[in-house]
Amino acid sequence: MPRRILLFITDLEIGGTPTVVRELAARLHDPPEAEIEVACLKAWGPVADQIRDAGVNVTALGATSRFQVGRAARQLRDLVRERSIDTVFSFLVHANAVAAKASRELAGVRFIQSIQTTQPRPWWHWWVQKKVAGAADRVVVPSPSAGDVARDWAAVPREKIVVVPNAIDVSSFSKVAAERETFLGQRHAADSSVRIGFLGRLDPVKRARDLVCAMRYLSDGGELNRYQLHIFGDGAERVKLEMLARKEVPPQTEVVFHGSVSAPGEALKQMDLLVLPSKAEGFGLVLIEAMAAGVPVVATNVRGIRDVVTHERNGLLVPAKSPKKLAAAIQRIAQDRELSRRLVLAGLSEVREKYNWNTVTRQYRALLKL
Repeated sequence: MPRRILLFITDLEIGGTPTVVRELAARLHDPPEAEIEVACLKAWGPVADQIRDAGVNVTALGATSRFQVGRAARQLRDLVRERSIDTVFSFLVHANAVAAKASRELAGVRFIQSIQTTQPRPWWHWWVQKKVAGAADRVVVPSPSAGDVARDWAAVPREKIVVVPNAIDVSSFSKVAAERETFLGQRHAADSSVRIGFLGRLDPVKRARDLVCAMRYLSDGGELNRYQLHIFGDGAERVKLEMLARKEVPPQTEVVFHGSVSAPGEALKQMDLLVLPSKAEGFGLVLIEAMAAGVPVVATNVRGIRDVVTHERNGLLVPAKSPKKLAAAIQRIAQDRELSRRLVLAGLSEVREKYNWNTVTRQYRALLKL
């Protein structure tokens, strides 16, 4: 009898965890031995299209509020029974909660949960996670830092926690690196400015406002035309960030809001360096994407990020909420080509060794007993 595994996530909008679920579904789906399906708690999103196009069945439960938890749990329970699912692997607190509720009437089905964040707020997320963790056989986290907070804030027993890092298709980003070299070579023929990039959800936790403010310090000393800021992504903070840019950044310094991109490579090939100024991350998938694409990184020295970036080895780390120090680190990379080259080479080596899908898929297969 084939293994039937359901990957269940809160939503399938563009983002780090939906991307991980998409890749995991495609790589584990191997009928007739293993059949993978995906379900999301909320409405159909763009990543659902990508998963379906990879030949994996997707179901959207269409929940719109917390008051529909009971209905969603019944839908999930019915789906598990109808498809003869033997393992439910849920991702993020809302999906974990619904899966835990459904598990009460699904004897014999194995439940695994995933916690992908180190954000302390909203506090009630951790309260909920603490309540539902008992339903899980194992709790997967992407970094040791995420494991620490799962233990400390959600009371997950240490023996239940399994660290499996996020991963990328290194070969696809090697193509991005080649395209980037071509793109930058053509651009530098007429434009010597340094293109600083941000790629991610425009959410308060990402602290993109600190990067916008850092442009003011980069513009000191008569270098007004040397730096440009390119922000790729969308979210609740976009209007505020656009207003902040008009207020804080000198008019001679270009700040471009590109909106969402369908693939990270499209953004990365247009950058000279990537900055991730978050105040909390579970891992920071964009960091290894940038490393694989040959883009040097500047990031904040916070949980999750410092599990991926080692200061002065594969990137530069600065304190959170410090635009001046962000600016100083950006200037170091922009002005020191040898430093930039060293960081890029170390980052690429580490990604190839630790964060490639071949290595990480083996860890997931062991967890899922495939």
